[in-house]
Amino acid sequence: MTNTLQTAVVGVTGYAGAELARLLLHHPRLKGKTPVFAGRVDAKDIARGGQPLAEIHPQLVDSRGSGQLIQQPFSWRLLDDLGVEVLFLATPHEQSREWVPEALKRGLRVIDLSGAWRLTEAANRAVYAFEDIDSEVAEATQAEAVYGMPELHRKEIKSARLVANPGCYATSVILPLKPLVAAGLVDLERGIVADAKSGVSGAGKAATAKTHYMYAADNLSAYGVFTHRHTGELLEQIGLGASEIVFTPHLLPIPRGILSTIYVHFKEAQTRASVMRVYREFFADSPMVRLYEHALPQIQYSVKTGYADIGFQLDGDGRRAVIVSCLDNLLKGASSQAVQNMNVMQGWGEAEGLE
Repeated sequence: MTNTLQTAVVGVTGYAGAELARLLLHHPRLKGKTPVFAGRVDAKDIARGGQPLAEIHPQLVDSRGSGQLIQQPFSWRLLDDLGVEVLFLATPHEQSREWVPEALKRGLRVIDLSGAWRLTEAANRAVYAFEDIDSEVAEATQAEAVYGMPELHRKEIKSARLVANPGCYATSVILPLKPLVAAGLVDLERGIVADAKSGVSGAGKAATAKTHYMYAADNLSAYGVFTHRHTGELLEQIGLGASEIVFTPHLLPIPRGILSTIYVHFKEAQTRASVMRVYREFFADSPMVRLYEHALPQIQYSVKTGYADIGFQLDGDGRRAVIVSCLDNLLKGASSQAVQNMNVMQGWGEAEGLE
């Protein structure tokens, strides 16, 4: 594999887009190949070629010339002319659903941070209410999409043309549960409860009544009960039926970070060593997962890092466990996971540019 790659980011204006830009600008493999930033540009900025990145995200300005970068008006011709090879889409679901087929037709490899292509089953996709222009093309595109969680699908991601980056809540629940379910330890008839809490940035940059400071501050609220769009990802990736898990998201009055508390029953009594052995074997080649030996994860330990942290406690007879996982919703829950996928696709070290 070559050490250089021309990337492009469409949708840099959002929170996840800002983190993605920061990671790509400092990635050791992309030196000399500055990412192309493209998107919607106001008429007043057209005359100067686009909107300066320094105006969109002043925090990205450094001594290496990033203050001179601009977000250019998006066009397929722009990507062709600049030799883009990997396209990151940090765009709304509907936009990604429309653009990805065209990107693939033009020979681009795509890492899509939206929910447009994550779900293989039509019943689970119904929550998005997609209205595809060409349903046959959409189904063909969906069929080749690979769910972008390297810890589960590393081999498939390496050769994929389209990687569907997982949802942030989904990542925080799938990673701690998949090893235990796959090993046959969990008593699914007793059901699983996943109680997840996220900072306000998980709702995106556009303000809503429920992300307004006066609503979110000094508050904690549940939402999307039995209807959250990440539920389908849990069912498909862990291999669960809808009646085997209850997933409830909550809004935390903090800027970023997710903590998921997961309650499981085991078929047979387990020891701490037996459970830890399952986790260690499953994540043996996963540098962005940290297993906690003697404590439980906290948001403050994983926020602003690309790690997913997992820890657990057993009850006295070893038949029940409380599992705690934490991650940064803008990083392992979005942008750093996208970069992790790029690393896998290129055959680079999975943690390059992330640790």
